[in-house]
Amino acid sequence: MASTWLERVNSPEDIKRLDVESLQLLAEEIRSHIISTVEKTGGHLGANLGVVELTLALHSVLSTPKDKIIWDVGHQCYPHKLITGRKEQFHTLRQWQGISGFPSPRESEHDAFGVGHSSTSISAAAGMAIARDLKGEDYKVVAVIGDGALTGGMAFEALCHIGSLGKDIIVILNDNAMSITNNVGALSDYLGRIRSDSTLYRARADFSAFLRKVPLVGKPLAQVAHKCKVALKNMLPGQLFEDLGFAYLGPFDGHNIPRLQRAIKSGIQRGGPVLLHVYTQKGRGHRLAEENPQRYHGVGPIKVVGSERQGMSYSEVFGKTLEELAENDQRIVAITAAMADGTGLGDFAKRFPERLFDVGIAEQHALTLAGGMAKEGLRPVVAIYSTFLQRGYDQIIHDLALQELPVVIGVDRAGVVGDDGPTHHGVFDISSLRTVPNMTLLAPSSGSELAAMLDWAIKQTGPVAIRYPRGDAGTSRVELTFDPELPIPAATLKNGHDVVIFAVGPMVDIAMEAARVLEPECSCGVVNVRSLKPLDSSLWRLAQGKKAIVTLEDHVIAGGFGSSILELLRHETDLKVECIGYPDTFIPQGSISRLHEEHGLDVNHVVMTIRRLLAGRSLRAVARKDL
Repeated sequence: MASTWLERVNSPEDIKRLDVESLQLLAEEIRSHIISTVEKTGGHLGANLGVVELTLALHSVLSTPKDKIIWDVGHQCYPHKLITGRKEQFHTLRQWQGISGFPSPRESEHDAFGVGHSSTSISAAAGMAIARDLKGEDYKVVAVIGDGALTGGMAFEALCHIGSLGKDIIVILNDNAMSITNNVGALSDYLGRIRSDSTLYRARADFSAFLRKVPLVGKPLAQVAHKCKVALKNMLPGQLFEDLGFAYLGPFDGHNIPRLQRAIKSGIQRGGPVLLHVYTQKGRGHRLAEENPQRYHGVGPIKVVGSERQGMSYSEVFGKTLEELAENDQRIVAITAAMADGTGLGDFAKRFPERLFDVGIAEQHALTLAGGMAKEGLRPVVAIYSTFLQRGYDQIIHDLALQELPVVIGVDRAGVVGDDGPTHHGVFDISSLRTVPNMTLLAPSSGSELAAMLDWAIKQTGPVAIRYPRGDAGTSRVELTFDPELPIPAATLKNGHDVVIFAVGPMVDIAMEAARVLEPECSCGVVNVRSLKPLDSSLWRLAQGKKAIVTLEDHVIAGGFGSSILELLRHETDLKVECIGYPDTFIPQGSISRLHEEHGLDVNHVVMTIRRLLAGRSLRAVARKDL
């Protein structure tokens, strides 16, 4: 049986030996392989199917790892991985100890820069181009950025800088008119006009060629010709990028391999900053992904019959509750950074389209926008994943907390998130937010608590952040209310006179089960610490007289919730306190349950930790399965 084209490709050098027809056949095999793999592992489907031909064209012209290809976000790196030596490991995509779903220099020398967040590629490429020239080296630097990522302010900062430097660098704008959802804003409209006016670009090129052929027959004619050229230039698409110092080429069909090859070579030969505009189809080759690219941006493994989730997710509870609150409070508005559906705000957008503001991939703008709204009497609620909230830390401090503005921040996907790995885990938000004056930080352990906290937060006069995990919020329909005039109190779920576990959010269930297992041996109490800042003053009293105190959080230990308890009890020298959380390292990819087990955040490890504490034996900072 003849081998497939993909079987013959083991490195980018093999790509260079293939003619156009063979590359096109290879492209279809790569698509099929990505689809069959992602059906098993989950992953980012649509974007990867859209860049197969672009990836092959790049590797057929460039020579990595000498030449540098920097993939923005990394959602579209699967074809690149398949042809750069990871074909045999591709079935481990996003799995425990498998290959990452994003570019990772630790994984391959062909991954020029590690990514996972958007809008970083052009800055990284600029740094590499500067380093190349300072060291007197000779290689090409190409940044591939999507039109959605181009809405990030960091991308424009980099464009402006590169344009002023004049370095040899190619920025490929992969334009599929989407990030996760349809792109919004003036830039999206501008790119849409470029796509529709591609004939004008060709006219400009033809006119420029014509002018070069006109013989010089006197100064007046030359001046007229120059003025005509400038006038036409200002009418045509791509002028924004040229004004920033880039030579604009395109737009080109991103699925036409020979045309892409010629365009890339032309950009290299031209020199200086070049922006190559290509348009692609997200989800190409997969009918459902083509018809619904938003749904198939990122998908989980195909579920077996009967495995459907019964309860609502925390994101769904958040969105549903906000919608109910907005029915009775016209001041409430919602803000998302290109993640309306992911953060549970999709139905809110349909119910209140004039009160939902999608700012694109621009978390910094989202937060300060909320501050401006709050300053003028609205009650803005911003929903952002924990990992992306890191990008707006200065805005939280300077534009919200310093001015004591009533903005509610839904910190979605707090804790480990699973297979997306270290770039997406939300394990730094407690340590960063609890240091900010005027900030209130809450952590629900159930959907009912989240709903009650959101209702409470809307009524406050300063900023409130509510962190909640990815996944099921439970099926409880218990109605909770918190007095808006008082801080949210901790809840003692189980009394115990030997040990008390102070648990946060989803760790409460782990603590309760550990206490049940320990019951024959010791009396173990469990406290659901719902407010991480300010801390309930009763925690100090609940710790008194105990043989040991354990803190349990789905977060890094350094500066986290456990640290706040150590600060609270710093004068109590006779109390044993053990903090369980993530160590001072980046947490790898893997299922949430596996990551909890590996780092001591499961029932067995909590039980073993408490047994060791009561036995007076030494402990490390984190309970692990080898204790």
